[in-house]
Amino acid sequence: MTSTAAASIELRHTDTVVTIAPQRGAIVTSMRILDRELLYMDEATLNDPSKNVRGGIPVLFPTPGKLDDDRWHFIGRGGELKQHGFARTLPWQIADRSAAETDRVRLTLESSPTTLDAYPWQFSASLTYSVRPSTLRIEFDVTNRDMTPMPFALGFHPYFHVDDKARATIATPATRAFDNLAKTVVPFNGFDFTRGEVDLHLLDHGSACAALALADRTIAIDCAPQFSRWVVWSLPGKPFICLEPWTAPGNALNSGEHLILLAPGRSQQLFVEIAAHA
Repeated sequence: MTSTAAASIELRHTDTVVTIAPQRGAIVTSMRILDRELLYMDEATLNDPSKNVRGGIPVLFPTPGKLDDDRWHFIGRGGELKQHGFARTLPWQIADRSAAETDRVRLTLESSPTTLDAYPWQFSASLTYSVRPSTLRIEFDVTNRDMTPMPFALGFHPYFHVDDKARATIATPATRAFDNLAKTVVPFNGFDFTRGEVDLHLLDHGSACAALALADRTIAIDCAPQFSRWVVWSLPGKPFICLEPWTAPGNALNSGEHLILLAPGRSQQLFVEIAAHA
């Protein structure tokens, strides 16, 4: 058993088993329903603390996506942040879980010298993971402990395991997308996951819900209304499709677009729920 596995938390409810690694950014590493694994995981990256985990459900805070030159400047403050922020690389602490509680856990992350060096706001954040039949719910709560308004965005990066990409579909009314490969806005006419890399940010999906339809089931994602940006990413030769809800686009800590500005002493609650239906 690896050290990462030994540090994992397992949540269970009837047919659903979810595994979380608090020390690896509170990432969900596995979601199984009746022994069907829904998530892709590159075990080598999970078990190597020097690498970013590729797979599972990484948590993207305080900024999803990539900043221009990994730098940001907003309301008179600035700093450097790597792609997707620091929450996915830092250890989270187990806040409360009783011995009898097998279907819920709350993890916390506090600002520290490491976070303040990159993002100069004092904060307290928590993630509550809970499971019920065929469903995982993630609740995020953050409090601004600073004396000035705190800008942030939140995203989740689920890697869904997909063997047959030719039969995978994502229904959307979107007509425009930002092509992150070409770095330009393009007309959107649907996804083709059989032709090389896909990295599209839907600009007018118009909903905080989305679904990935696979050959044997549909995976539905229902989010808080602040999740207005959806990112879809897939690599050739890799059995995954990422369907990612974000509250703001990449580089929002520079552009200000759709940032949540949290007043001193105030808290913000957000949620994402993932359910699989045969």
